[in-house]
Amino acid sequence: MPGENLTRDEARERAKLLAVERYEVALDLRSAVGEHTGSGPRTYRSTTAIRFRCAEPGAATFADLLAPSVTSVRLNGRELDPAAVFDGSRIALEGLAAENELVVDAQCAYSRTGEGLHRFVDPEDGEVYLYTQYEPADARRVFANFEQPDLKAPFTFSVTAPDGWTVLSNGAVDRVEPSGADDAAATSHFVTTRPISTYITAVVAGPYHYESDLYRRTLPDGSALEIPLGALCRKGLAKHFDADDIFTVTKQGLDFFHDHFDYPYPFGKYDQAFVPEYNLGAMENPGCVTFREEFIFRGKVTKASYEGRANVILHEMAHMWFGDLVTMEWWDDLWLKESFADFMGAFSLVGATRFTDGWITFANRRKAWAYRADQLPSTHPVTADIRDLEDAKLNFDGITYAKGASVLKQLVAYAGQDAFLEGARRYFKRHAYGNTRLSDLLSVLGETSGRDMAAWSRAWLETAGVNVLTPRATYDAEGHITELAVVQEAADSHPTLRPHRVAVGLYRKEAPAGESPGALVRYARAEVDVDGPRTVIPELAGASRPDLILVNDDDLTYCKIRFDEGSLDTLREHLGELTDPLARALSWSALWNLTRDALLPARDYLELVRRFAGTESDIGVLQMVQAWALSALHHYSAPDAREEAAARLAGGALSELRLAEPGSGHQLAWARFFAQVAVADSELRLLRGLLDGTARIDGLDVDQELRWTFLAALASSGQADEALIAAELARDDTASGKRHQVRCLAARPSAAVKAEAWDAVVESDRLSNALVEATISGFDQPGQRDLLAPYAPRYFEVIERVWQERSIEIGMAIVRGLFPASQGDTRALDAADAWLDGHPEAAPALRRLVLEARDDLARALRGQECDARAAA
Repeated sequence: MPGENLTRDEARERAKLLAVERYEVALDLRSAVGEHTGSGPRTYRSTTAIRFRCAEPGAATFADLLAPSVTSVRLNGRELDPAAVFDGSRIALEGLAAENELVVDAQCAYSRTGEGLHRFVDPEDGEVYLYTQYEPADARRVFANFEQPDLKAPFTFSVTAPDGWTVLSNGAVDRVEPSGADDAAATSHFVTTRPISTYITAVVAGPYHYESDLYRRTLPDGSALEIPLGALCRKGLAKHFDADDIFTVTKQGLDFFHDHFDYPYPFGKYDQAFVPEYNLGAMENPGCVTFREEFIFRGKVTKASYEGRANVILHEMAHMWFGDLVTMEWWDDLWLKESFADFMGAFSLVGATRFTDGWITFANRRKAWAYRADQLPSTHPVTADIRDLEDAKLNFDGITYAKGASVLKQLVAYAGQDAFLEGARRYFKRHAYGNTRLSDLLSVLGETSGRDMAAWSRAWLETAGVNVLTPRATYDAEGHITELAVVQEAADSHPTLRPHRVAVGLYRKEAPAGESPGALVRYARAEVDVDGPRTVIPELAGASRPDLILVNDDDLTYCKIRFDEGSLDTLREHLGELTDPLARALSWSALWNLTRDALLPARDYLELVRRFAGTESDIGVLQMVQAWALSALHHYSAPDAREEAAARLAGGALSELRLAEPGSGHQLAWARFFAQVAVADSELRLLRGLLDGTARIDGLDVDQELRWTFLAALASSGQADEALIAAELARDDTASGKRHQVRCLAARPSAAVKAEAWDAVVESDRLSNALVEATISGFDQPGQRDLLAPYAPRYFEVIERVWQERSIEIGMAIVRGLFPASQGDTRALDAADAWLDGHPEAAPALRRLVLEARDDLARALRGQECDARAAA
C-alpha cells in the first residue's frame, strides 16, 4: 500500500502542522465470537473521534488507518466520500480549520499475526481471547489515528464485548453498561488517560483468569499512593499461574523506582496480561502491560527462567517513566527508552529482588546479543538513522537494547551512579508527558555529572562497532610484571577507538582459606581509563606473574576481550577453577567470541564445554554456554568432524545429567541439552524410555514440557511418527501442545513433510504467527541438510513476493527463519550474494535481513575453516 510505510519526513511535516487534543475510540468486539460467515476477513466496528488543532488553516494532511473498509468519514461536520479519501492505509484530509474534529467509522480486521487486535481461539475449550500489540505503528489497524510517537494525546476508550468477559485498557474502568436486553454484551467505559502515544494504547478482552492485589506507599509529602495491581492469563493456564510471585516482583520494582526516580507512578492502575501467540517478550502499555504467555511456566524450569521473567517485568515497569511518561520524538531515538529500560531492568533486578546475580546474566546473555548485532554489516550507532517504519521495526535489535544498556552501564561508571540517577529525575520532571531527543537527555546528564556529554555521545552513541581490548605484559627475571598495557583495536569498517572505564584483574592458582585447592582467584585489580590504541597500567607494575589476566574484570565497559597466550592456556586447563562467577561468565563469553571470530577452533570450545560446563554453578551461564555449544557444533565445526564432535558432546551431556543433583535446575538443563545433542541409537532409546516410563533418572521429573523436548529430538531423528506425535497431543490438547505438535511434525526427516511445511508457511497464510514460528522451527533441522537443499534456490525466488504480500512480522519470520544457513556451504553464500546483487531496489528492510543472514553464514564458514585447520 502506498502510504503504509510512514517516513520520518512525513511525520515531521505532520507534527509541525497538528496538535492533537484528544481521542475517543469505541470498539465493538461482539463479532469475535460465533461463526464467521463472510467471504473476507472477520471484522469489528471501530469508531474514532479525534479533536486536533491545525497551525495552518486550509492545509491538508492525512490520518492513518489500515482497515478492510470504511463506512463513513466526517470532518468538521462534513461527510466525506470514503471511496475518495481512503486508499487502504491513509485518510486524506483537506481544508483543515484551526480547530478540527474527525470522526471515522470503520470495519477493522482481527489479526492472526500478532499485529493490531489479535484474535486467538483456545483449542482446549473454544474460548476467544483478544489483545492488542502496536509497536511501532499498528494502532492504525484498530482505530484511525495520527500514528507517530510525538503526537501524544489523552485517550478515552469504550469497548463493547460479550457479557462476562474481562475487558481492560490503559485506564481504569469508569463504568460498565449493558448493551441491550436482547444482547448478551456489555460496554466498558474507561477513564481518560494522560497524554500518551498511539503505539502504547491497549485493549485486552476475553474470558481471562484475573487476580488482583494492591500496592501501597507513603510519598515524601506524606500522601498515600495506592496502585491497584492485576495479573491475568487464559483460563487454561490458570492452574500454572503463579500470580503471587509476579505481584512480589512488581511491588519490589515499584518500590525501587519510586526510591530512585522521585516521581510517582503516573498511570493509575497496573495490570499485567499474559497473552497467547505474542510476538514479543512484552510491551510497556501504561497501565496494561502485555507479556507472552510462555512466562507462565507449565512445567519445571530453572532459576534462570524466573530471573528472566522478573527482568522483563522490571524492564517494562521502567518504561512507565522511560518511554511512556517521556517518549522519544521519532524512532531515531528509540534507544532513549529501550536502552534505559534494559539497563534499569538489570539494575533493579539486582537492587530489589532475590536475583542478586543479575549482572552476571547481563554480561553473559544480553551482551552476547549486542556483540553479534554490532558485528553485522547492518550495525548502526545506538542513535540510529531511522528513515521510516520498516527501519524502525528492524531496529528493535541487540544494539538498541543490549549495547545501549551496556553503554549506560559504562556511563554510570564514568559519571557516577548518583549523578546518573539525578539526571534521570530531572529528565522526568522536565519532560513529563512530552517528547524528547538525545540532546535533552545529554543536557541533564551534563548538568548532574559535570562531564562532557557531547564527547561521550560522539564516541559511544553516534558511532558503530565494538572495540577489542587485549592485555600485553612483560616480566622481569623474577617473574614480576615490568609493564602491563591494554591494547585497543577496532575493525576497519568502524575504526573508532573509544574511552573505556575498565578494570583489569590478575588471577593465580592458590588455595587461600575457605577456597578449594588449586582455586583460580584474583589477587590484584586496577580500575583505569583506557583511551587510544595503547594504555599502560602502572598500578599493576611489580605484581607477581599472573596465570590469568582478565581485561574488563567486573564488566564495567562494552568491549570484546582477548587473552594473552598464557591466560588462554590457563583457561584451557583451569576454567572451572575460577572462583568468581562473574569472571567465569566473562571468560566463557570471551571464548565464544573467539570461536565466532575464527580465532579458536570449534573443537576447542566444545572440549572446554565438555570438561568445564559441568562445574558451572550459575544456571543461567550454564544454559547460555550450552546454547553456544549447539551453535559451535552445527555451524562452526568442520563438516567432517561433526559426527565425532556430536558423539563426544552427547556423551558428556549424558554423564553430567547422571551426575547432577537429583531434582535440581542443573539436572533439568542437562536433560534438555542431552535431548538436543543425542544422536546414537542408545541415546535415542533412552529418550524413548524416559517418555514411556521404561527408563528413569533419579530425580528427573519428565513433565509435559520435558516430554515435548524429548519427542522433538525423536521426531527430527525419525524415531517419532505422526501417530506418536498425535498421541502426545491427546495428552496435552492445549494451545501450547498444538505448537509443540506442529514443530514436531515439521521436524520429521521426510521430503513430503518438508514440502508440506514449506507450503504451509510460504504459499499460504492460514497459520497464525505462533504456528508459523513453530513450523519454521521444525522445518529447519541442522541434521537434515540433504532434505533442505532443494529449498535454498526456492527461498531466493520467493522472498520478495513474501515481503510484499505478508505483514512485516510474518515476513521477518519467514525471511530470517528459512534462510538456507543449514546448508552450511558456499553455495548458499553465493546464492545470497547473487540475490543481493540482482535486487538492489528491493525493500531496504528485506535486504538488511538477507545481508544479516548472509553474514552469519560467512562467519560460520570461516569458523569451519579454522576448525579444519586445527585438525590438519
